[in-house]
Amino acid sequence: MLRTARVLLPLALLPSLLTACGTEKVVVADREPLAPPPDRAELHARAEALGLAPGLVYVTESPGFTLARQSVGVYGADGFSAAYWSRRNSAQLLLLVDRGTMTAGSCPEQPVGQGTGEAVSCARDGATWYRASAGQHEYVVPEDGHLVRISAAETAVDRATLRAAALAAHRPTDAELAFLLPHRHRDKPPPHGMPAERGDLPPAGDGAPRDEVGASG
Repeated sequence: MLRTARVLLPLALLPSLLTACGTEKVVVADREPLAPPPDRAELHARAEALGLAPGLVYVTESPGFTLARQSVGVYGADGFSAAYWSRRNSAQLLLLVDRGTMTAGSCPEQPVGQGTGEAVSCARDGATWYRASAGQHEYVVPEDGHLVRISAAETAVDRATLRAAALAAHRPTDAELAFLLPHRHRDKPPPHGMPAERGDLPPAGDGAPRDEVGASG
């Protein structure tokens, strides 16, 4: 059964966001952070806070493409979605990971990329599937209980590049995962100008001396 996709940042918005003037720009990643990453339990907690199954989080590599971090989000029930962008020609690669399997019978029934409802053509390519529909094409790599998919516009990304990106997809290292996932809310420092939460104050009142009627001095 097909599930409704919940992609947090539509790909159509990426070009305008990446070239927009102002302070709120998409952060594009091209290297891992230098600081030591948190432990794996904390990284999994970050993924789960976003609604992601940690085992469905993947990254890929493709020459000339870099990750747009604001594109990271949930796909389906607890799957993963991220977009990679090329500064050279604004081409985009969409990485989707979701639970499921693919067979010769089910392949034409599943949409390519974010889906258009058009007919889908399917062809086996080794251990992968090559699929095309309405100007979009995609490589699907079946894994144990889930599918890793890389799609793009046929006019923007050639089949060889698409296949290489699909085969390069892998579960992230701790450093890659730390860079990919935002901190949980409790880990964020207080907003500028806001006081830090105090742990030495009572749960009610402001902690000032009480001078109630009838109290002796």
